[in-house]
Amino acid sequence: MSYEVLDGDMYYWGAGAPLAQGERGSMASLDSTLRKAPPTSWRQPELPEVIAMLNYRLDPVRSNAAAYLQHLTFKNDKVKSDTRRLKGIPALVSMLDSSNREVHCSAAGALKNISYGRDSDNKIAIKNCDGVPALVRLLRKIRDQELTDIITGTLWNLSSHDSVKMEIVDHALHALSDEVLVPHSGWERGGEAAASGREENCKPRHLEWETALTNTVGCLRNVSSERSEARRKLRECTGLVDALMYIVQSQIDRKDVDNKLIENSVCLLRNLSYQVHREIPGHERYLEVAPMQQGGAPGSSQKASCFGSRKGKGRKDTEKSAEDVIDFPKRATPAKGYEQLFQPEVVRLYIPLLKESKNPAVLEAAAGALQNLCAGRWAYGRYIRAMVRLEKGLPIMTELLSHGSDRVVRAMSGAMRNLSLDARNRELLGRHAVPNLVANLPAGGQQQPARALSEDTVVSVLGTLAEVMSSGVEAAKSLRAAQGIERLVLINKDGNRSEREVRGAGQVLQIVWGFKELRRPLEKDGWKKTDFMVNPNPPGTKRSNGGHDDSTHPLIDRSEHSDRVLLTAAVTNEGRPLWTLSR
Repeated sequence: MSYEVLDGDMYYWGAGAPLAQGERGSMASLDSTLRKAPPTSWRQPELPEVIAMLNYRLDPVRSNAAAYLQHLTFKNDKVKSDTRRLKGIPALVSMLDSSNREVHCSAAGALKNISYGRDSDNKIAIKNCDGVPALVRLLRKIRDQELTDIITGTLWNLSSHDSVKMEIVDHALHALSDEVLVPHSGWERGGEAAASGREENCKPRHLEWETALTNTVGCLRNVSSERSEARRKLRECTGLVDALMYIVQSQIDRKDVDNKLIENSVCLLRNLSYQVHREIPGHERYLEVAPMQQGGAPGSSQKASCFGSRKGKGRKDTEKSAEDVIDFPKRATPAKGYEQLFQPEVVRLYIPLLKESKNPAVLEAAAGALQNLCAGRWAYGRYIRAMVRLEKGLPIMTELLSHGSDRVVRAMSGAMRNLSLDARNRELLGRHAVPNLVANLPAGGQQQPARALSEDTVVSVLGTLAEVMSSGVEAAKSLRAAQGIERLVLINKDGNRSEREVRGAGQVLQIVWGFKELRRPLEKDGWKKTDFMVNPNPPGTKRSNGGHDDSTHPLIDRSEHSDRVLLTAAVTNEGRPLWTLSR
């Protein structure tokens, strides 16, 4: 179907355009209403006439007018704005409560088209005439897969605007969870099958409802970035986290981890993990006040050596430091609901995604979730850091530092910085990740990398380098061998670099100069003490306008040094050697 816009106000079908299924009946009703000539000489109704028909007393006329409006508004921003100006949106919203299926289906389709796009006025207009509650009432009333797809798609469109997010949380959250996410995820059925030993008969049931689930989780992904109150309500919504994790795990098992449903699910889990150490009920009981320099707490037989550590020469099997043991919490019953977000076992959900996914958004979200969980001085942050090491996550993230996506590199760097709050992780990263980190710093001359990383990513890498440099002189030696000194000095002397980049480079250089045993080798390389004594605010330095916080992927809080974690990554393919520590 084609149409032409004439004189800016007249809307017509193009001559000879074929009628889509259902549109012949639509035009027949419109024709009878307008009392026009036989079909061969129909006059196409103008937009004000179509909108007037939305309030007509006969359901077939209202339904056909809404269907025609759905056709007109498809990818046409002018018709959408004109429909809003002519008060068509309140009429469409009122039609959602009709008992006639054709009426509310056509109205929902038109609203889905109108709500799509960057024009926030259309979304606000739908909200202001109570469009969200009306969509929810219809969702709870119908049992129709096609219409469910339309309603959830409309809510996803609306959720992209900040002013509508809490409206959706307050009025649509439980309906989306109760009517779509939980029943169609397969989670409850999967739990029953597992309990009865019939796992092989439990196939993922969410696939036939994939469109509605993708729309639903996409909507929740957007609203979860609004404020802490929104995240609290999502976390505490019965079955929501359970269903999400079931979907992700089933897709991992199927080795299908790059579709939009998985992307939305992992991004939502990342958002729900944001500030979790401060926002969950009773979070105070998990806080730790002691310095987080140990790899774990005494009292467990699980050793960090499962990462691949080797005994040093002369070291006995009975010799164990506090860094070699991890005291994971013991539970009498499996975790449920939001508690699953921060259990150590959740690492086994994110690491396979980092290994298998080719979708940059999935990689970024999985690393971001780990970054969020490792932020702060709390017991579960310590458990997560140790579990990532035990599950061989550090090499995987380090390899991912060479990914072609700027955002993936930044996510890996940030996660690695939080992970390096664990002393053993910091030592491993200092020994093995430094060259990968250095490769993401700007270089001069012919060494200039083909891709230019953003300021935020460079600052993130510098912050992670500063963290791992504190592990000892071996990390500084690795930095020197990877030509990291040259790149850091270049950043410091480049007048086009931001204040944040210069300050980050200077911090790393000062840490390196602090190792006295390195000073003579550095001087032999031609460096002077003044190269390492850096002014963090040199004249002419480009000032930053501040970081960018993605609307659907909140970053960790940056107000406290102990909670900060910038991005670095490590990834290894199967068959490649894992990192080892020798003593």
